[in-house]
Parts: sequence; structure tokens; C-alpha cells
Amino acid sequence: MVEKVNKVVLAYSGGLDTSVILKWLIETYDCEVVTFSADIGQGDEVAVIEKNARKTGASKIYIEDLTEEFVRDYVFPAFRANVVYEGLYLLGTSLARPLIAKRQMEIAEMEGADAVSHGATGKGNDQVRFELGYLALNPHIKIIAPWREWDLNSRTALMAFAEKHGIAVPTTHAKPYSTDSNLLHISYEGGILEDPWQPPPEDIFTRTAGLHQAPDMPDTMEIAFEKGDPVAIDGRALSPADLLLELNRVGGRHGIGRVDIVENRFVGMKSRGVYETPGGTVLRTAHMGMESLTMDREVMHLRDSLIPKYASLIYNGFWFSPERDLLQTLIDGSQENVSGTVRLELFKGNCRVTGRKSERSLYSEAHATFEDDNVYSQKDAEGFIRLNALRLRINRLMR
Repeated sequence: MVEKVNKVVLAYSGGLDTSVILKWLIETYDCEVVTFSADIGQGDEVAVIEKNARKTGASKIYIEDLTEEFVRDYVFPAFRANVVYEGLYLLGTSLARPLIAKRQMEIAEMEGADAVSHGATGKGNDQVRFELGYLALNPHIKIIAPWREWDLNSRTALMAFAEKHGIAVPTTHAKPYSTDSNLLHISYEGGILEDPWQPPPEDIFTRTAGLHQAPDMPDTMEIAFEKGDPVAIDGRALSPADLLLELNRVGGRHGIGRVDIVENRFVGMKSRGVYETPGGTVLRTAHMGMESLTMDREVMHLRDSLIPKYASLIYNGFWFSPERDLLQTLIDGSQENVSGTVRLELFKGNCRVTGRKSERSLYSEAHATFEDDNVYSQKDAEGFIRLNALRLRINRLMR
């Protein structure tokens, strides 16, 4: 016997898992299912969601454009920290989940729903991210996680269920990859990628050109920053989403932002993921270039020491935690002077800073020059060195 549920709000992407879950919830719980689909820049796939959800039995369908909110309130705050997980992953999926969970809970309250559901598997990180978000926002909500309940324990079984019920899904036996897409990135898992020795097939990539296809001449661009956030490209002011979209276009054209990583999931296992994050890769490079000119050394080193912790909090689903809020306050404080312009060259998978300027610059050519100057006494270095060497000298003398 299953627990009685009256109405469920399902986080519905229209992919294989959530398409099957929509039908399964109706059959298993004999309940009303409201679908919520967040448009966070994943592209044309949003256009077919309403048709498929209605055909599969949704009683009400929410499809909302959250792209600007996603970039402004989730991507940009994380990129002020130069966020990266295990040295490579720019957290494209991890940053989207708290936004989806927040809006899903708002819809559940509006609809008077007594439960929410998601399509995350029982092996992955997303189940944790969604459910930590749900419970942080409503400690009393009932959560239905089909992957932890049903006997459809493989994508092959899901595709058979979908075929039996006439559910149109994008996954095929030829390309059984699990993908997640938003304006920041697209990820691929499963299929041949489960063998970490096998290279990802070239035909899976959709946002970045292969290096042999990338232009033979570089592109140069300038990105302007205000207090750590990008605000313009080549002098043209853009909204957060439009700015990231443009960085995706130019970065992707040059094959920038491909990552193939075996990462450590929060649930304990290693997982191989392939990611395309062209605009995010360009943005992070530019932001670090801006900070190099405008951020105090000790502030930068303190902030940098917190990046692994901050990234882990996001990766593990603790966006709505008090410790993440505290870290964000510190990070945002570190960005007060990170304003100015960075020039970049993009070419054949590489993105490099070729110039930076700022009215808040801490760089003093008068002090740094190798030519004659009258502002720095090189003799001062002798005492500085001897004082810093004192404990080393004593250590050696006392042995």
C-alpha cells in the first residue's frame, strides 16, 4: 500500500526519466500531477514540453522562463568566487537545482499540493540537491523519489515503459546518455561514458566546436566588470542571461570549455561526467584577470582558500544553508573593488587574458618597474628577508 497523496508537483524536464515518472505517479498514487518546467536556457526542448506533459496526463502545466534569475542570482554569485569543483567542474547542474527547487516549492504552495517529486536517480547527487532544497524551504513537505521506489531500475526499462505507454522521449538505445542542459552548461553521463577509458564520441558535443573545426584566426573581446559581475562585452551593456549567451556563442565557436572528469559524488561513488561550459570558462578566466589587478593580496588568498568549501556546498546541495549564506557575504565583500575591463583572446580551445585596466587598480608601475624609481628602496628588502628568515635560522642553529 502506498501512502495517500492528493496532488504532486513534479519537476518535469520532458526527458526520459520525468516523462516516465509523470505517468508512473498517476498510476501508482492515483493522484493529480502538476508539472513544473523551468526554462533556464536549455534551448528548443522547452517547446515540446507542454504537448508531451498534457498527453501523458498532467492536470496542470507550469513552464516558466527563469533564465535571467538563474544567471543573476545563482551563476554570477558563484562566479564571484571563481567557483570550481575538484579543479575542473564549473557546477552547471549544481547551480540550477536550488532555483528549480525554490520555484517548485512556491508552486506547490500555490497549488495546495501535499507532495513534490523529481527525476533524480538514487545513485546521484541531484536527489540530495533537490531534497535538501525542498526541506530547507518546507520541512513538512512529502517527497516522492520514484527511482528509490519503483522497479524500473535501468534506462532500458524506462525506454520500454515509455514505448508501452506511447510516451515520446528524446533518449534512444543508440544514444542512451543522460544529459542536463541550461544556459551555463550541458552535461553527459551514461552509455559509453561509463567506461572512463573510452573517449567521448565527437558527435555528442552540441555547444563547442572540435578544435579541427574551430576558426584558424582568434577572436578578441573585452568584458567589463562592476563589483565582480560582468556587465558588458566590447562596450555593449547586456543583461546577465544575454551576456552569458554571447560568451557561449563565441567561446563555443572556438572549442572552449570541454571537460572530461571522473568526479567524487556526494553519495560516495566516483562518476564520469563530460561537460561543455564555454561561456562559463571564458567568464571565469576574465574574472580572475580582473581580480589580479584590483583585489588585495591577503583578501584574495583568504577568498581562494574558501573556494573548495564553497564549491562543495553547492555541489552537495547546501545552497540554502546558513554556512553558504555566510560565505557568500564574505565573497561579495571581496568584490567591492573588482571593476574594470579585461581583454581576452579566444583561439582553438584556449582563452587567455591579454590586457586588463581599472580605475580601482592596485597595480603601481612606479613601484613594480625594473627601471630607475624613487618610490621604493631596495635596501628595505634586506631587513624584510632577515626577519622572515629568523625562525629558519634558529631552527637550524638549535639542531
